[in-house]
Amino acid sequence: MSFATWITFVIAASIIAVSPGSGAVLSMSHGLSYGVKKTSATILGLQLGLLVVLFIAGAGVGSLLLASEVAFNIVKTVGALYLIYLGLSQWRARVAVADDLHAASVLPSMRRRVLTGFLTNVTNPKGIIFMVAVLPQFISAGAPVLPQLLILAVTMCTIDLIVMHSYAFLASSMQRFFRDARAVKKQNRFFGGLLMAVGAALFFVKRGAHAG
Repeated sequence: MSFATWITFVIAASIIAVSPGSGAVLSMSHGLSYGVKKTSATILGLQLGLLVVLFIAGAGVGSLLLASEVAFNIVKTVGALYLIYLGLSQWRARVAVADDLHAASVLPSMRRRVLTGFLTNVTNPKGIIFMVAVLPQFISAGAPVLPQLLILAVTMCTIDLIVMHSYAFLASSMQRFFRDARAVKKQNRFFGGLLMAVGAALFFVKRGAHAG
């Protein structure tokens, strides 16, 4: 892979990572609720989901998903319903008040946070559409595909890790404004509503013109 190709991919990957989506909403939500350190587990899950999507697209399965109306609609519906479920869970999340009277959302286990991040990215049809549309343009047919895929995957995940931690850090820096139970409940409802809105929007995602 030439340096020029790689740099172009870095720019493209940075734009995708920064553009707000379900991963960004989740990172901000968990960053505000649990702090950056504990949100790292959620972000790790997001990266694992991103890797699966990358390799699905790279292996050509993504093209098959886009070519098949039924398969695409199944993935889209599962992704949308999962985000709506996540949003609903966030909306209804219990608020714990510590001894110092500071309120906080009840912390899910590390395993649960990793799984939430993973499922958020792996069921995102927009991610699959993007990877299928963009990845082939950076892969040279004349060279072995796997090493190129690995370079792109490491690059993409590194950028996404930095961006998602930045979102989590920005949100966690607002924690001091969300100390009482009412404020935490409002925050949960705001992010829960956002996740439900992103989930609902997925129902309107169409297969790209490049499908097939």
